[in-house]
Amino acid sequence: MTDTPPKALAAKALLPTGLRDLLPPDAEHEAQVVGRLLKEFHRHGYERVKPPLVEFEEGLLSGSAASLANQTFRIMDPVSQRMMGVRSDMTPQVARIATTRLRKAPRPLRLSYAGQVLRVKGSSLRQERQFGQVGVELIGPDRAEADAEIILLAASALSSVGAKGISIDLTVPTLVPAVARALSLSDDDYARLRAALDHRDAAAVADAAGPHAPLFLSILNASGPAPAAVERLSAVDLPDVAKAARQELADVVRLIAAAAPGLSVTIDPVEMRGFEYQTGVSFTIFARGVRGELGRGGRYRTGGADPVGEPATGFTLYTDTVLRALPGPSPVKRVLLPLGTDYAEAQALRAQGWHTVAAMGAPGDLVAEAKRLSCSHLLTADGPTPV
Repeated sequence: MTDTPPKALAAKALLPTGLRDLLPPDAEHEAQVVGRLLKEFHRHGYERVKPPLVEFEEGLLSGSAASLANQTFRIMDPVSQRMMGVRSDMTPQVARIATTRLRKAPRPLRLSYAGQVLRVKGSSLRQERQFGQVGVELIGPDRAEADAEIILLAASALSSVGAKGISIDLTVPTLVPAVARALSLSDDDYARLRAALDHRDAAAVADAAGPHAPLFLSILNASGPAPAAVERLSAVDLPDVAKAARQELADVVRLIAAAAPGLSVTIDPVEMRGFEYQTGVSFTIFARGVRGELGRGGRYRTGGADPVGEPATGFTLYTDTVLRALPGPSPVKRVLLPLGTDYAEAQALRAQGWHTVAAMGAPGDLVAEAKRLSCSHLLTADGPTPV
């Protein structure tokens, strides 16, 4: 076999921006973590679904998924001659399954999923364009208990795979728009206010809100650890149309505190970025010392603005970020089997938890061969022997 020139090898290894190969042992580590997360979801009554990687464009981008249109790769189906899209998020697919194939299934409907998504471009916080998602959706109930169940499940699932320092940042993306509508802010004034709130710029908020500045500054300042933030937000004199959203938030915080008093929960009542199609309490998941968000979730309707949709809530975890919050892969017991080792003996070793590597020749130095193949042990007459 002729050697490939180094430049040619480098060209073959080059991947598009935002895509990467996952190599041993990291690929196996990711698969194990995803499996453990799905197992935890299943223990809480969530059953797995597996939507396709590609769908017809009109189905993939319908309802609330329309906001994903600029992140969706499109291809032509050579069979039907119809345009298809590669999924950029799995939540809309699960919503579609719930409202079509599982429309007659009993509610509440609890579904889980895992898979890869592809996006047209990365973001400043997430450079990757292909990454794994794993999550759940709770479809049917429209009450604080459902929101709390989802948030508590996200925290317990991450803890089950070894994540430490988990914190939940809650928001209600419908709150500020409801206040703005009640005050009859113009579109231009609201756009300026929205930009100021996104940047947490108090001076800009005061300038954009005009006579309503004290109200919006009070909402902006009602941020921080949940108990104190809820108290500050409760003291704000909100228009009647916004009081229901505030009460929903308070109810969810109360339920979380009762079930998991040690869970770190913060509130940011003006956060809306990334929650454009959420209709109620929503949240972002972080871990201490880890760059980026581990996941997001919140309340929405499965059909978006379509009246046939159902109330739902759920969350999506991003596996690449989750892995950064966990210890690295654990070393495995890997043993080299000399050429001619009895198959039954190898089976018995695997049943005991060993990872077996069969030698494909008869090298003079089996210890050196074991080390070359990253084996911690060599099978001898005395059994697996450290090398």
